Amino acid sequence: MYSGFLPYRAIMLRRTFSGREVSMENRLKLPVGIENFEEIRKEGFYYVDKTKLIEELLMSWGKVNLFTRPRRFGKTLNMSMFKTFFEIGTDQSVFDGLYISYNKRLCEEHMGKYPVIFLSLKGVDGLNFEKAREMLLQLIMEEADRHYYLKTSDKLTEEDRLLFQKMLLGDGIALENSIKMLARFLYKHYSQKVIILIDEYDVPLDKAFSNGYYEEMVELIRGLLGQALKTNDFLQFGILTGCLRVSKESIFTGINNFEVLSILDVRYDEGFGFTDEEVRKVLKDYDFLEHYAEVKEWYDGYHFGNTEVYCPWDVIRYCKSLCADSTAKPQDFWSNSSGNAIVRRFIDKANAQTKTEIEQLIAGESIEKNISLELTYNEIDKNIENLWSVLFTTGYLTQCGQTASGAYLLKIPNREIRNLFTRQIREWFSDVSRSDGKTLEELCDAFLKKDPETIEKLFGAYLWDTISIRDTAVAREKKENFYHGILLGLLGYKSTWRTMSNAESGIGYSDILVEAGENRTGIAIELKYAEDGDMDAACEAALQQIEEKDYLTRLKQDGMQNFIKYGIACFKKNCKVVMGD
Repeated sequence: MYSGFLPYRAIMLRRTFSGREVSMENRLKLPVGIENFEEIRKEGFYYVDKTKLIEELLMSWGKVNLFTRPRRFGKTLNMSMFKTFFEIGTDQSVFDGLYISYNKRLCEEHMGKYPVIFLSLKGVDGLNFEKAREMLLQLIMEEADRHYYLKTSDKLTEEDRLLFQKMLLGDGIALENSIKMLARFLYKHYSQKVIILIDEYDVPLDKAFSNGYYEEMVELIRGLLGQALKTNDFLQFGILTGCLRVSKESIFTGINNFEVLSILDVRYDEGFGFTDEEVRKVLKDYDFLEHYAEVKEWYDGYHFGNTEVYCPWDVIRYCKSLCADSTAKPQDFWSNSSGNAIVRRFIDKANAQTKTEIEQLIAGESIEKNISLELTYNEIDKNIENLWSVLFTTGYLTQCGQTASGAYLLKIPNREIRNLFTRQIREWFSDVSRSDGKTLEELCDAFLKKDPETIEKLFGAYLWDTISIRDTAVAREKKENFYHGILLGLLGYKSTWRTMSNAESGIGYSDILVEAGENRTGIAIELKYAEDGDMDAACEAALQQIEEKDYLTRLKQDGMQNFIKYGIACFKKNCKVVMGD
């Protein structure tokens, strides 16, 4: 793998909290949120070389190429890389030292040889159709302005220049025909067919579906892309990216030579996301190899084609955190970077079987599902099976094999996504509890009244009614996470309580800490999974951990004066609660 940059020699020292000095020599800035390829290359940012994508594309391309990948996996940066490579007038030096620069023939034939139209639709998210249409028109106007030289081109007719002037102003131009029209002007000016790049093509459809104007947006996008990609004599080839492949019948009708490159395709499988080799190199370059195991646990596990990849957004964000604080812990960067409405929609539709399957996933197991890669947004909510497909294509689940019948084995890829599911389940149970206020009030009161028998009865009833824990061979902590999430959701009923999960306290991290205003009472709760069914021993171990790790410290620091300790053991659908001294 080519490093991409010639190292610079500015030497800095970073002093860690342990007092150790770590050399910052030759370190480039980490590009958090920067998606402009040329900016990364010219402004001294670290770059993981993905230019092999260019070679692969030129060796085997369709007239229209659609890459579907989850969000935050480098789609926009790769599209910016394509633009920089192909566009006439590009600064070719930005590719020096990168993989593609060693293929002299392809560079001579294609680098800087084409006019390029580049549109990113990720910002088209109007609350109504009129606003969304206006935002789309603005993008077209901005792209036309990037080619402002066409206004005075002597290769264009006077009529062409007048039409281009209208495009610059967004006045009197049919939006559906605008990309094709711009391509025609560029072709006339350069006598060269045009490359069209459309990033996140499905975002306007997603927003339209959420805000109630889906049919109008489908019609607009169908016309826009149909004109640009299907009936366009000025097109060299087109590249699109998105999270979902929207049904060909709804958007891409009649487009021939249409290549769909999904997360199941072995082609280009290393082009989006970081491979294990690339992650090791990043960590080595920044002196963070000691964190490799936790980076892998938290951010690895996605399977694209035949390759296992990490989420690049997570890796870069965590490395940047470590640069500032060598003791920084991994966080849920990807799952917190935007809304996760699809997961909540899925959980809300869950039936008894689905709840069992969710529990299997959180426990680290796989489930068998038939996957549909072609859906319209109107079909997503029609049945739970479609939602399984969407969870897979958008990165919440990944595949770990295929059955003889063609079904896929799906699993949660890593700890970050497992945390997301547990958190969403906690919210789900919290909502469920609000409809059962009397019982939940009784459960919460029992914690304050030092009544382990009532806690055991009511918590056990919820376990019995809502989940089906099977005896599995997965790690104990993964099973504990599930019970942990349920109890947090139930305790969330008390809006006046401050309930903390995995809060740092004493010399460790307590499962659950509660600060109740009643008599300034602090409650420490430790959950254990009784792997062998011995719940008495598990409760004792839980209480012992509270003492040994001094979990009451945080509660005392926050001003609590009265303290209660509970050890809770769970086994399958049963629980036992013991109160400490």
